[in-house]
Amino acid sequence: QSQLVESGGGLVQPGGSLRLSCAASGFTLDSYDIAWFRQAPGKEREGIGCIISSGGRTSYEDFVQGRFTVSRDNAKDLAYLQLTNLLPEDTAIYYCAADARRLCHSDFAVLQTEYGYWGQGTQVTVSS
Repeated sequence: QSQLVESGGGLVQPGGSLRLSCAASGFTLDSYDIAWFRQAPGKEREGIGCIISSGGRTSYEDFVQGRFTVSRDNAKDLAYLQLTNLLPEDTAIYYCAADARRLCHSDFAVLQTEYGYWGQGTQVTVSS
């Protein structure tokens, strides 16, 4: 069964960093746009950023403000979300999503229901 698997979440202190990874099972990521989303308790799932299949372009939601970076290594068939300067309000379940269509552009977040593959999520908790 084709699916995505996130890893790298955990408990981190405010101001800390984490790198989340997204791997595919049953298919290869190199022809897929990748997006990252998160869902905090009691809130709707929101977009963070995305990267096109080649890795040549990314797009981010405004709230990211340079703290988070989406990247990919197609040779390793992995995508990443680097989280820096984490705040307690960044506590959420973080998801990666993939689709073979060109969904990574400035409106990627409103297209979240279009993404064909999702991971189960990885928990990030920011607390002292």
